[in-house]
Amino acid sequence: MPKIVDPEARREEVVEAVFRVVRRHGLEQASLRNVAEEAGLAIGSVRHYFAGHTELMVFAMQAMAERVERRLLEHVERLAAAADRLPVAESMLAELLPLDERRRDEATIWLAFATAARTRPELRPHAEESFDGMRRLVRRVLDGARALGRLREDADLEVETDRLCALIDGLTVQAVLHPDRVDADTMTRALRAHLVSLTR
Repeated sequence: MPKIVDPEARREEVVEAVFRVVRRHGLEQASLRNVAEEAGLAIGSVRHYFAGHTELMVFAMQAMAERVERRLLEHVERLAAAADRLPVAESMLAELLPLDERRRDEATIWLAFATAARTRPELRPHAEESFDGMRRLVRRVLDGARALGRLREDADLEVETDRLCALIDGLTVQAVLHPDRVDADTMTRALRAHLVSLTR
């Protein structure tokens, strides 16, 4: 009998192969041929699930964004029920930082996609959506703190949203480019100090 292949599982295998190639060699090396080889598949098998390179790259970028979003949503539920929201907010925002191997790999891969989106129109909407999503998340944390009377009275929500997003982005870029100099402890302390500086 012919082997039955789960299409969703096979797409996931191919996407994981994309991630491995991008992490090791950069997005420019994630050709269909290289991805197929990494996945242990014939290039025709990859084309069976993705019409071409563009569709595969867009699918992979969306998959990475959805992976992080799922983890963030778990923290959002905890945040709503927490008596002390600061540690939960810190844990949630820390999901966006490369604090361990998994998140470091994700940050490396995402930065490759986000950088490519500057010159690749098919990727740009997904990079913009992620940027906007992060701003909404940060603003939600700050709005919640203000509603509970925990945010400094003089805090400008627009400015503080920009500052916190810039801190997270800056730490992420530095940690990806200089992992031996910007470690998990450095990032955690910087994030915590910033959040504490915003509280009353």
